[in-house]
This record gives sequence, structure tokens and C-alpha cells, in this order.
Amino acid sequence: MAVKIDPSWYTVLQPQFEAPYFAQLKEFLVAERSQYTCYPPGSKIFNAFDTTPFDKVKVVILGQDPYHEPGQAMGLCFSVPQGIAVPPSLVNIITEINSDLGTSIPKTCGDLSGWAEQGVLLLNATLTVRAHQAGSHQRHGWETFTDAAIQALSQQRTGIVFLLWGSYAIAKRALIDPSKHLVLTAPHPSPLSAYRGFFGCHHFSLANQYLAAHGEQPIDWTRIQ
Repeated sequence: MAVKIDPSWYTVLQPQFEAPYFAQLKEFLVAERSQYTCYPPGSKIFNAFDTTPFDKVKVVILGQDPYHEPGQAMGLCFSVPQGIAVPPSLVNIITEINSDLGTSIPKTCGDLSGWAEQGVLLLNATLTVRAHQAGSHQRHGWETFTDAAIQALSQQRTGIVFLLWGSYAIAKRALIDPSKHLVLTAPHPSPLSAYRGFFGCHHFSLANQYLAAHGEQPIDWTRIQ
């Protein structure tokens, strides 16, 4: 597997790359790609780690696995490339930002690279998926890898905001030291659950207030293309 990842993350995660489970994961991915279309493209699998260096992370948003339809997955959770229809969960995220911050981000924009470049780690727990089959690459090793990344941030950094949406992401709270970081939880922004408390959670303003109070530049959440 060709790894395109920021050197700061490669240093932190090198023990994972060298672990036996990761060799098994690579074998699984080679077999999958020989039989099926998989997303995202190989060069984008580690896009979150490549775009947001370890020492620059200010906010972590955790997704479950990549989008599984053509052209959607780009290695950043919830994000789709420019020109791709914005998925419903991201539409609801934009709705909450506009309500929370009084902004007017168009709901036709879905590329969150501008967030990643500011220090928002857009991390899926599983980094690949078989086309048209949500969750198809879960429980093959990716969760061990991404859990290690979350734990490294928790242990080696301070003052990060973790935004955990939905029961799957909220379960990762056990990996995070709340005495060193801000952990905010809410229902998932999907149409099935957004009205149960994601709308009105004010996570974007709360994150920026925390960052400012800790001497960090707040995130410009309007940087969506």
C-alpha cells in the first residue's frame, strides 16, 4: 500500500504500521481491491492524516466509514469533493453551523478540505469501504489503527476539541482524557437522528470558544467549497 501521510503522523503511528494486524489488514485490502471497487482511491486513504499534521490538530470529528458510492469518498469524514451532491448528514451539519454561527454556507458545498487545513482532523474509524456496501471493511484492523491515533492525540497533546456524534463515535470517549481535552457529544447528524439533539447542539461555537480560551485561533467553519 502506498502511504501518503504527513511525517508527524507517520512517526506517531509507525508502531501500528509495523504491527502484525496491519500486515493482515494490507493482505485483506489487496484481496478486496483485486475483486471489488473500493473507496477512497489509494492515494486518499490517509488523507486526514496527510492534510492535518499531528501537532496541528485542534479539533477531531469522528465518522464511521467512508462514503460508498462513486466519487464521494476523499479520505475526510463527512466530506465530498467539489461537484459531488452533498450527502444528507453534511447538509444537516451545514444547517447547524448556519444556525449556530449566523452564517450562510450554501448547502451545495461539500468539500471540507478547508477545515482539515485549519487543524480539524476529519477521521473515519474505518478508512476504506467496498463500493455500495456500507461497513464492509469494518473489523479488519482499521479500528485498531484509528483508535491508536485517537489515543496518541489524547496522551501527547492537550487542548483538543473532540466532536463525537452518534453512539458509535460517542463510544470512543473512553479513549480520550477529559481532563486534558474538551469532549462534546450529540446525536448523529443523519436525517434519522439530527432532530433528536444534533440541531441546537452549538458544537461549532463551543469548539471555537474553547480554542480561543486556550490561545488557539478558532476554526473558520465557513471554509467549505
